[in-house]
Amino acid sequence: MSARHVIVVGASLAGTRTARALREQGFTGRLTLVGDEPHPPYDRPPLSKRILDGDRWTDADGTVGDTAEDLAEDLAEIALPTVDDLDVELRAGVAAVALRPADRTLLLTDGDRLRWDGLVVATGAAARPWPTPAPAGVHTLRTLDDARALRRALAAPDARLLVVGAGFLGSEVAAAAVRRGVPVTLVEAGTLPLVRAVGTAVGEFVARLHREAGIDLRTGTRVRSLTGTDRVTGAHLDDGTHVPATVVLAALGAVPRTAWLRGSGLLLDGAVVCDEFGRALAEDGTVVPGVVAVGDASRRPHPLAPGTLHLGHWSAAVEHSALAARVLLRREADGAPPEPPATVPSFWSDLHGVRIRSLGLPHLADEARTVEYDPPGRRLVVSYHRAGEPVGVLAVNRAGRLAAHRPLLVEAVRAARRRAAVPPVA
Repeated sequence: MSARHVIVVGASLAGTRTARALREQGFTGRLTLVGDEPHPPYDRPPLSKRILDGDRWTDADGTVGDTAEDLAEDLAEIALPTVDDLDVELRAGVAAVALRPADRTLLLTDGDRLRWDGLVVATGAAARPWPTPAPAGVHTLRTLDDARALRRALAAPDARLLVVGAGFLGSEVAAAAVRRGVPVTLVEAGTLPLVRAVGTAVGEFVARLHREAGIDLRTGTRVRSLTGTDRVTGAHLDDGTHVPATVVLAALGAVPRTAWLRGSGLLLDGAVVCDEFGRALAEDGTVVPGVVAVGDASRRPHPLAPGTLHLGHWSAAVEHSALAARVLLRREADGAPPEPPATVPSFWSDLHGVRIRSLGLPHLADEARTVEYDPPGRRLVVSYHRAGEPVGVLAVNRAGRLAAHRPLLVEAVRAARRRAAVPPVA
């Protein structure tokens, strides 16, 4: 092993998984984990599920507490496995501000300057903010503090929620709020919820779930402007209507947190552009020695997709982490890096009591085939294809049906990789 000090920048899922993978793969040197939040490492998908949709919406006295005990209980709900057993130096509440690959130096907000032999960029993504100055009451959701603030606002007796953006996050928050009796309006610029990610059949299915639950779903329109001076009172829509609201959630997607890498020489396209092994590329396209990127902070080639792909999936963060550790610990004498595993991305979502699970890359499809459609039974299975080849599958309350599709998708990844390895005939 060549590396003596590895720094992992980012203490969420991808960062802590990489730290653990390094130790499990035999790294015995100094290991530092840098996280800009003051909390111990925690998992983010439960923020819109267990924190907003769990049993701790209010305390027994009808209020939402802000005590240290309340925070500890929230953290216990979503904590990632501890890193205490990894002999890792955890720098919580400190952010990275600059990277200098030439002299292998990392600069932190507290003024520290750390030397490294290997560095992992795992800074994740941030919520895309509302594009203009907004009155109080407009929220985003990416951190535990965001989730607790939103939960507190929605617990007010007169709370009325407007969600802008009917992707998975916006849909989950809308479902959680309406289940707690909060009137909800959900505004989506597309023709259906989720249509860009998973197509029309799933979009229609989810729209039906939202409306059956009592959500006021408005599609094909946008928020033209928010109303309210000191606090938000609602929004004017492009269709000429006004939606009253005391709370607004801007669910406008996420942006990789890579601004701190500007000027470092790393190639950025939102996220850090990597090769298929997760090694960061320089602006001239060469590999930056000793630097890898994982999870939301990275984009890399995928055999099923043209160019490079940015995946914000939980499973991608896990898979990137194991590969990153192998790449960092590889000795020069070991030759080429290990071939990436032929895995397929996956994600899940919980809406109105149904579980949505997906494998592969449905958004790449040029054809969606509805395999099973049972709205009364709340069941749906859709397979996705590109040029006739499978690229994904999605199941609603039919998780068992995914097992038959997984080997087909894995084989599609392998076949695409073999085709890419064969030089074209002159």
